[in-house]
Amino acid sequence: MNLTVATARLLFFCGAALMPLPCLAIPAEGDPPPSLRLNDSRPTTILVRVVGHGAMVLGREVGGARVTITDVATKQILATGIQQGEAGDQNQIMRTPRLMEEPHYSSRPAAAFTATFDLLHPTLVEVTAEGPLAYPESSQHASTTVWLVPGQDTTNDGIVLHLYGYIVQIEHPQSGQPLIAKDDVILRASVRTLSGTLVRPHGDWDSRKIHIYGELMIGERILERLQLFYNHDQARFEAPFFVPLPNDAPDGITIRVVAADPGGGNFGIGQAKYPVLSEQLRPQTR
Repeated sequence: MNLTVATARLLFFCGAALMPLPCLAIPAEGDPPPSLRLNDSRPTTILVRVVGHGAMVLGREVGGARVTITDVATKQILATGIQQGEAGDQNQIMRTPRLMEEPHYSSRPAAAFTATFDLLHPTLVEVTAEGPLAYPESSQHASTTVWLVPGQDTTNDGIVLHLYGYIVQIEHPQSGQPLIAKDDVILRASVRTLSGTLVRPHGDWDSRKIHIYGELMIGERILERLQLFYNHDQARFEAPFFVPLPNDAPDGITIRVVAADPGGGNFGIGQAKYPVLSEQLRPQTR
């Protein structure tokens, strides 16, 4: 045997030893388990969690959220109900660092909506959420589409829907309360996340990073912008305003409070209307 033939054979055998054998192919991780009943329906559970964007889960404190699951192809409503439970652990949700695949909301008990279907084939569904239900004037809506695959449950955090906004409430004066012309009145308002936590200075939801102000309006015209200050004793935002004359506001006035966080994408509005009475109608004190 000459040197050239020997060298070629040596290279052939060395290369063959380094090549993987077809019969030793390794199946991909996560392959579905074998089943002999491929055409039977299989129970499939989907978990949906509705949260305030940058905040907690919408739980019983704010009335929860309504969740509806609809078959995209047939438009049939497959399930609907109210997300109930707790807002979640604030320390875990707001302050604990975690990897992308780690649960964000479900590491501690938190509100969720769960439904189980018997599915024959993969089904595209639309999942919609609306809330907070206890504050309809602040209610928001979100939706997404997802595939449901027979036998493949959605667990842990589930399908998470984010609702953007704030709950802004004017607490003083009460809406509809007559105001006396030329009076100095204290406007008092609260601002909460959609999950119900108060916005305040130096908190997890820091009011110093949010534009919070009031507007005194006659009709659609803004008469004055009011700078609101946080009152720690009341846990509310306050500002004085001067009630105009009835001739200037024959249909009364409107107070609007705005909470705006452009960086976080959350905005909220609270609004109330008040009739204006002449100062001559001031109640007599005894």
